[in-house]
Amino acid sequence: MTVVAAAASTALDHTPRRIVVLGTGGTIAGTAANADDNVGYTAGQVAVAQLLDAVPALRRRCAQGWSIESEQVAQIDSKDMSHAVWRRLAERVQVHLDRPEVDGIVVTHGTDTLEETAYLLQRVLAPGKPVVLTAAMRPASAAQPDGPQNLADAVTVAGSGDARGVVAVLAGKVWLGTEVRKVHPYRPDAFDAGDAGPLAHVEEGQLRRLRDWPTGSALGLQVLAADIWPEVQVVVSHAGADGRVVDLLMEAGVQGLVVAATGNGTVHQDLLAALLRAQAAGVAVVRALRGGGGCIVPTGHELVPDAGALTAAQARVEILLRLLSRRA
Repeated sequence: MTVVAAAASTALDHTPRRIVVLGTGGTIAGTAANADDNVGYTAGQVAVAQLLDAVPALRRRCAQGWSIESEQVAQIDSKDMSHAVWRRLAERVQVHLDRPEVDGIVVTHGTDTLEETAYLLQRVLAPGKPVVLTAAMRPASAAQPDGPQNLADAVTVAGSGDARGVVAVLAGKVWLGTEVRKVHPYRPDAFDAGDAGPLAHVEEGQLRRLRDWPTGSALGLQVLAADIWPEVQVVVSHAGADGRVVDLLMEAGVQGLVVAATGNGTVHQDLLAALLRAQAAGVAVVRALRGGGGCIVPTGHELVPDAGALTAAQARVEILLRLLSRRA
């Protein structure tokens, strides 16, 4: 126990770092007509360079010899995230990862699809350097915006000296990119990782690590090269569900289906029948949790495979990547 605690509380290395911050828009770059409005804002209005200039902690880092670059990759509301932006972002992340002088990368992102982007980047790149996603639940124009602190904490993690892999930093907590999910529509501490819990905490500019950094094998950027990506959709099991939506998606040429399942991965019998028809026709089908935390516990009698602890949105990304990998 003593050894684990010592490793987790290793002091932050304050050696000057070179960090690249890639902006994609989101609430962190949003503005509203007045400072009291935390919900009626327009996302993706403030350039990433302006966001950095507004954070005193980052100016102090630069005075200590750190170099913080910025690049605007996109400027969107993350609810409108597209496959094209994903590919562009992954390419730009890889370009900067390949620069030997760069120590870490921060990506400013919207909260709505952050869990999907984080999952995709970890599976595609599995970087040996840190790639840190951060976001905000309050717009930049708010009286008390949370973006500046989140951005400062993200830079702290990116420049920590031992971090690696894709993680997300929000409200003082560090989450694995393959585990993070949004669990609240309004609170500043809107993210969680189910049973897994946070990887680390950022406290007064210091990193307190609880678990190991993510590892894995990279699929590689080539999996994202296709001009047309497979059609993968999410359907929901609920009271009164039937298979009509699945049949319609089959007619439209769907190649993958995720069912957001009830309970321990259960699916309405009428919807299940349609999913089994789709599976028999060669469509990739998987069950994911409809909500909450935890993990689907196998019963040994499954007709449709499960996605474990992944959210339905993350499971969709996983199927998408598997189908893309077959083409690569």
